Amino acid sequence: MEDTFDAFDVSPVPPPGPDAVAPPPFRGIYGMPMFVSLPTADLAASVDFWTEGLGFFELFAFPGRMVHLRRWAFQDVLLVAGETPASAPTGSVSFACVLDQIEPLVEALRLVGAEVHPHDTPWNTRDLEVVTPENARVVFTAAKVFDPSTAEGRSLQAVGIGRDDEGRHDNGRHD
Repeated sequence: MEDTFDAFDVSPVPPPGPDAVAPPPFRGIYGMPMFVSLPTADLAASVDFWTEGLGFFELFAFPGRMVHLRRWAFQDVLLVAGETPASAPTGSVSFACVLDQIEPLVEALRLVGAEVHPHDTPWNTRDLEVVTPENARVVFTAAKVFDPSTAEGRSLQAVGIGRDDEGRHDNGRHD
């Protein structure tokens, strides 16, 4: 039998809901379980885009060589001086957010010159995709409230995800 636990106990991402509140920026130091490294030919311009447009902050820097950016806990990006790729990859990196952060992100990104359009997904999220100055494809994704009567809710239930009798998300397993 596999041990499971409420993953929200270790995640900074709040459970979806109309009152979901984003956690504050996390300034602590920890061993990073995952991070993104992006080469950039213009470190200063990249830092401006990520801080002004995407809401990250500078945790620390090695001037002219590397800047460590962060948003929430476990949302770390290292911008490293180097050659920017010629085009954006097909893959992307996604960062969790809450629904009420999507529109302010759209506004901030438009102020830094990015063309962005949020869209809803069949897996019940609202996503916002942008290509950064480093040609990285970045997605901010916000869980929407689960409603079994919507197309998204029915789609999730069709793959075994829904709500159990106590109103919690149910992955369809009953070990």
